[in-house]
Amino acid sequence: MAKETGYTVWAEPLKDFCTRVFEKMGVPLDDAEATSDVLVLANLRGIDSHGVARLKRYVDGLRDGVMLARPKIEVVHETPTTALMDGGSGLGQPVGVRGMQLAIEKAQKMGVGFVAVRNSNHYGIAGYYSLMALEHDMIGISTTNAAVLVVPTFGRDAVLGTNPLSVAVPAGGERPFVLDMATSVVTRGKLEVYERMEKPVPLSWATDEHGVPTSDASRVLQNLLACAGGGILPLGGAREEDGGHKGYGLAFLVDILCGVLPLAGYANTIYPKTPEGKPLPANVGHFFGAMRVDAFRPVDEFKATMDDMIRRLKNSAKAEGQDRIYIHGEKEFEVEDQRRENGIPLHPKTVTMMKQIAQELGVEYDL
Repeated sequence: MAKETGYTVWAEPLKDFCTRVFEKMGVPLDDAEATSDVLVLANLRGIDSHGVARLKRYVDGLRDGVMLARPKIEVVHETPTTALMDGGSGLGQPVGVRGMQLAIEKAQKMGVGFVAVRNSNHYGIAGYYSLMALEHDMIGISTTNAAVLVVPTFGRDAVLGTNPLSVAVPAGGERPFVLDMATSVVTRGKLEVYERMEKPVPLSWATDEHGVPTSDASRVLQNLLACAGGGILPLGGAREEDGGHKGYGLAFLVDILCGVLPLAGYANTIYPKTPEGKPLPANVGHFFGAMRVDAFRPVDEFKATMDDMIRRLKNSAKAEGQDRIYIHGEKEFEVEDQRRENGIPLHPKTVTMMKQIAQELGVEYDL
């Protein structure tokens, strides 16, 4: 159904189309469905930058051989509460789902479970995996490292990724608490939007090749592409006075859990290239955790306390001109409700990209 700003599609047909694309690229059905489910949930929750707009990235990765369609995913070390998995250079979503499932299984038996993953790729939205724990009355943790875009506090060059972190906590009558955030001020996609609009960005967002805050989005993006210095700032910005060192510390922590702990890529060793500049397997790392609430206290009591805390926040005094205080994840749940009822809006460029992929692969485009 055409709209002035794009097209609206239903979740299930969109998921089915993506699944057929991945199957055409040689991905087994279960893995194709898992990857498609992660992408479409991003669109359902309004995180369109990580939804089907990224389909070409995965198709290109599979075509170029830096992502393997049928990787050997294996557990290489295990204890009753922990595991280290190798993703075999495959798509990040299938090993992400298996890693979180294993963390949940361990938590069911032992109260807690933690799984680190190496040799993987981009796994989509971090929140997909933390949300998996909620149906088991568990607290879920999901985090991943990412391509180098972020400069450390007082630094000049990008050395860290935007390194997202998600934690999901069950509640009773209220929506669950679902934190799903980058550890940087903004994402690269936000800079690209400002560049297209030829609009200056806030000085708290990024630095130039000298490590000096800049409002020129195009300059930042060109420098990142050429590895010429500068990049996106960690949460809080460039200065310690504004708390930038805290965001830097969070990004560093994510890289420890996802890179150093499983011996995946970390800092600027991630997404390596040959001396000629040809991409090599990314070696992205992930970290998943699950904690059974009843390993600490009765679930019903915990959920009642969570409801009370949420309501205390939501019912507290609002700033002038504001009529609502949101809980993390609340906006995304509301968008998901709307999009399941009314369909998912897609940008025309995303639709064009999907039609091109369908034509190239001989997959029917029937959305």
